[in-house]
Amino acid sequence: MNDTNHRGTGPGDGSADIRVARAALTRLMEPSDLAGLALIAVAGPVDALAFIRSGAASSAVLEQEMTEVMAEAGTGRWPGLADALGRWRPRLADLAPERDLGLLERYGGGLLIPEDPQWPASLADLQLTAPIALWMRGRMLHLPGQQRCIALVGSRDGTSYGVNLTAEIASSLVQRGYTVVSGGAYGIDASAHRGALAAARQDPAYWGAAPPAGAAPLPGAGGTAQPPTVAVMAGGLDRFYPSGNEDLLRTITEQGCIIAEVPPGTNPTRYRFLQRNRLIAALCEMTVVVEARWRSGALNTAHHAEQLSRSVGAVPGSVYSANSAGCHRLLREGAAVCVTDAADIAELAGAAGANLAPERDAAPAVHDGLGVEDLLLLDALPLRSATTVDKLTVVAGLGTATVLAGLGRLELLGLAERLNNGWKRNR
Repeated sequence: MNDTNHRGTGPGDGSADIRVARAALTRLMEPSDLAGLALIAVAGPVDALAFIRSGAASSAVLEQEMTEVMAEAGTGRWPGLADALGRWRPRLADLAPERDLGLLERYGGGLLIPEDPQWPASLADLQLTAPIALWMRGRMLHLPGQQRCIALVGSRDGTSYGVNLTAEIASSLVQRGYTVVSGGAYGIDASAHRGALAAARQDPAYWGAAPPAGAAPLPGAGGTAQPPTVAVMAGGLDRFYPSGNEDLLRTITEQGCIIAEVPPGTNPTRYRFLQRNRLIAALCEMTVVVEARWRSGALNTAHHAEQLSRSVGAVPGSVYSANSAGCHRLLREGAAVCVTDAADIAELAGAAGANLAPERDAAPAVHDGLGVEDLLLLDALPLRSATTVDKLTVVAGLGTATVLAGLGRLELLGLAERLNNGWKRNR
C-alpha cells in the first residue's frame, strides 16, 4: 500500500491497534524513558498501554522481566514499576491518540512505528533507547537509509563564515545524492536546511521532472523520491518551533519532512532537545559539526554519533573565534576528523575506497626533485648579479668539482644561467 493511503495512521502496514497504542505511549512517556521502553519490550505496546490504564498498583512478574531488560542495556538499580506508573498515569486524562493521529493527518502527516517496513533500521543501534514511534509531517512519510543521510549541526548563533560554508556544503551533499539532516534551529541548522532545499530547487529533475536539454539530473534524485532535507524536532509537529523559522520549516514539509518522537501539542524542552540529538546521530552515516562553541549542544550530537560508531567530522575555524572552539575541541580530543568541504565528507561517509576526494593540484616548486647538494648550490646563486665558481664553493660549502657538476644540472633545468663573468640564478 502506498503512503497516501496511510496518512494519519502511518506510512506502513503495522496493525491499527499497535499504531494507536504507540501513539498513546508517546504521550505518556518521555523520550528515552528506560522503564517505559522496557515495559514495551516485555509486554508489547498494546498490553503495555492496557496495563498502565488498568489501575494495577504493580506486577512482580513484569517488574522482574523489565529489570532484566534494563540490566542488559546497562541500567542498574531503578525505582521500580510502581514509581514509573506514578509518572505515567497522571497523563492518562489527556490521552487521545486517535485525536493526535487525526490532527497529523490533517497536516499531511502520520506515525511511523517499528512494525512498519519503512522503519529506519539504523535506529536499532540505539537499542533500548530507540524511539517508541516517529511522528512525521511532510511531502514524504519515509526516511532514506542511513548511508544516504548526513547530519550538519552547529551553533544557533553562527557566524557568516559558518552559515555560508554550511549552505555550500549542504547544497553540494544534495547534489551528490545525500539527504541533509539537522535540527531546524537557528544558525547552522537553518543554513543546512536552506542549502539543501536550494540544491533541490535548482534542479527540475529532482522530483522526477525532465531536466532541461543538456542538464544532468542530481545523483540519487528523481525517481528515488529522496527528501533533500529532514528536520528532527524537539516538540510536537502541529506547530513550527522556533517561530522565527516557521517559513523555513513549512518549506521543509513541502519538499522534505520533519519528524519528532513526541506527539502533537508537546512543548520543546531542554531535555527533549538533548534527546532528539541521539535521533539525528542514529539516522545518519556521519555527523558534521560546522561551528560550535565550547559547550554547544551540537557536541552532544557528535558524542551520540561517536558512541554509535558513526563517523564524526568537524570543520576548523579561526583560533580567535569562540564559535569554533567546540570544533577544535573535538579535533584535539580525536573525536572528529577534520573536514573542509562536501568532498571530504562524502569520502568519510562512503564505503572504503569510494567517493575519494580528488587530490588538490598545486604548482610545483622550482626546487622539487633536487638533491641536497643542488639545493645548497641553488640557494647560493645570486638572482641579480653573477658570481664565480670559487665564491660558490665557499657560500655553498661544496667542493669545486661538485659545484661545476651541479651548475651543469641546474643549467639544464633552466634554474641557473652562465654569463661571461660567472653564474647567476635564473628564477
